[in-house]
Amino acid sequence: MTKKTIILTASGMVAGAVAGYLYYHFIGCNSGTCLITSRPVNSTLYGAVMGGLLLSMFDRK
Repeated sequence: MTKKTIILTASGMVAGAVAGYLYYHFIGCNSGTCLITSRPVNSTLYGAVMGGLLLSMFDRK
C-alpha cells in the first residue's frame, strides 16, 4: 500500500464517519427498529466503511 492509498482511504473514512453521524442526528430512526440509523455508533461506523470504500476506488494501482 502506498502513502496515497492510505491517505485516500483514511480521508474517506473520516468524511464518511462525519456524514454517518450527521445522518443519524438529523434524519435517524425514531422507532429504534432501523439497524443502521437507530444508534449513532452504527451509523458512524457504517458511514466510515462506505466512505473508505468509496474513496479507495479512486486510487490508480
